[in-house]
Amino acid sequence: MSRQVFLYDPPERFVAGTVGLPGRRTFFLQASAAGRTTSVALEKAQVEALAERIDELLDEVVRRSGGNTTVPAVAPAEVSDTAPLVSPVDEEFRVGTMALAWDGEAERMIVEAQALVELEADSEEEFAEAEERLLRDDENGPPMLRVRLSGTMARAFAKRALEVVNAGRPPCPLCSLPLDPEGHVCPRQNGYRRSQT
Repeated sequence: MSRQVFLYDPPERFVAGTVGLPGRRTFFLQASAAGRTTSVALEKAQVEALAERIDELLDEVVRRSGGNTTVPAVAPAEVSDTAPLVSPVDEEFRVGTMALAWDGEAERMIVEAQALVELEADSEEEFAEAEERLLRDDENGPPMLRVRLSGTMARAFAKRALEVVNAGRPPCPLCSLPLDPEGHVCPRQNGYRRSQT
């Protein structure tokens, strides 16, 4: 069976978003174009890392071009996307690995999110070999979402993604761990709360 690639070149919309309440949110990447939508689930840390790497790569493009590029230094306000994810959010797969690249000729950011695959091996060497075979197998590999974005759209994606990550539970002022609505046992107070007398 050949690899399923969900290609958006370019998407009309590419965003990170969540479903659920803070503390129990599921994170998604969602691409839409021409009446079709693809949603893939991933971890909060993956969304944050992707957004940070996109900004770093775009900063490097701006730096190397000496400012002679269509890539904006920051996300323009007019391309801000604050709309919710397109419903229903049907998960195509859970993301395992992601990759970024910059196409200098077309001035496009390429984002790839590949499905999580469980590899079985008896040793670390066998595991490394199986992982390398999987990465080289373009025809029979796991499902993949591939999106090609303009620099402006990539900046807007990164900005929104970081806002989504930071919109969760507020941090405890003492330990910086997320506060739970049901209560929080702060390690800085050893679980002890002083009386207010």
